[in-house]
Amino acid sequence: MNRSLFIRILCALFLAVTMVFGERPNVLFIPIDDMNDWVTHLGGHPQSVTPNLDRLAKRGVTFTSAHCAAPACNPSRVALLTGLRPSTTGVYYNSNPWRPVVPDVITLPRHFKNNGYFCAGFGKVYHGRYADASDWHIWGKAPGDKRRSSKEKHLTNGGVGGIRFGPLANPDNEMIDHLNVTRAIEQLNVKHDQPWFIACGLIKPHMAFSVPKKYFEPFPIESIRLPEVPEDDLADIPEAGRKMAKPERDHTSIIKSGRWKEAVQAYLATIHFSDAQLGRLLDAFDKSQYTDNTIICLWSDHGWHLGEKKHWRKFALWEEATKAPMIWVVPGLTQPGGVCDRPVDYMNIYPTLNDLCGLAEPVNPQGQKLDGINMRSLLANPHGRWDRPALTTHGRNNHALRTQQYRYIRYADGSEELYDQIEDPMGFKNLAAIAKFSKLKNQIARWFPKTNVAEAPKDKNLSKKK
Repeated sequence: MNRSLFIRILCALFLAVTMVFGERPNVLFIPIDDMNDWVTHLGGHPQSVTPNLDRLAKRGVTFTSAHCAAPACNPSRVALLTGLRPSTTGVYYNSNPWRPVVPDVITLPRHFKNNGYFCAGFGKVYHGRYADASDWHIWGKAPGDKRRSSKEKHLTNGGVGGIRFGPLANPDNEMIDHLNVTRAIEQLNVKHDQPWFIACGLIKPHMAFSVPKKYFEPFPIESIRLPEVPEDDLADIPEAGRKMAKPERDHTSIIKSGRWKEAVQAYLATIHFSDAQLGRLLDAFDKSQYTDNTIICLWSDHGWHLGEKKHWRKFALWEEATKAPMIWVVPGLTQPGGVCDRPVDYMNIYPTLNDLCGLAEPVNPQGQKLDGINMRSLLANPHGRWDRPALTTHGRNNHALRTQQYRYIRYADGSEELYDQIEDPMGFKNLAAIAKFSKLKNQIARWFPKTNVAEAPKDKNLSKKK
């Protein structure tokens, strides 16, 4: 028997014994908003400063090719929390409310609540206006908690056009993320008489890239390194891709302003701030009584472009928009310092947590089955076999598949992009039109969704802009 198989058997026995004796593990669930791979241990930017993300990664398994189900806050979070892809629900954009479409679907926190877990959620877990407080015992703040952070100054005159950035005079404790971490810490300090699922969602680094000034100091403006963006970066991109990039908008404004370095500096600073809040949460967790029986699952809802492909924000199907940090620590299963380079997407989080905590798949009234699969095998053996690509969707019939080596994009109009992400990690050369790659594209394409439902109704209270 080889060593890795022996370890996996021992881990399975450990978890099975735990379940038999009724000690279900707790779950510390940490969503982060708009954080791409510009963290130190992922190497997305050489100047990043993220000691707390890095120390968490050293405790368990970090995924170097983890991808969102959709490159926008609302559809990404809806997909993860319901276990249903955008192509299943029609929730493709931020403007699509999800509860009217799947009114009875059992979300991840509700499933844990239904199975005897105490559930508390703080910060950004759902997309802002579409939260469902009924999924939780405590949502946002405990009864009687009247604390409010000072209103953060969002720099009405800071930044360039819609890209908002700049340092704040506020101290840390006036930031909403600081308060939400404090609330989560308070729950870690409580002696719970049942297993718990605590979510602490960090809003930063979502725009505005505005955090206390001290977080800018490690990034002197004269030293800032910009992404590499060839002048002809969009020359081999189909029209559908250029429409997503919108180079004539944000990127043109940033270039004309001469403030590209400032925007990059501010994003690095905002990630650094978010990392510091994570550090507070981890410090409190390490002092709690729950360290030996708590699963930690950290993820960011999608990536972010800062000029790559002459694009800013998310809302695209390239690597920078879909790839984000994901870290798991599972006592008795994950080994410290594990690194998994297999391509996975966030649809696997719900079924994996179910398995790790001994919960069956939810029985949804409308019969919907979870679209993801259990990736426990990769937590036990990060180098294990995995033949499924990661799938990301942005709008109906617009999909990207990420294999170990390639990214294959197919748009609704049939146009395509194909990149060798090993030989060409920045995706400068679109290979889709080269005949010798036809067979490869056909092999990958079998993973595109067979169902692509119509877009869900838009929120009438929002503008039509997506």
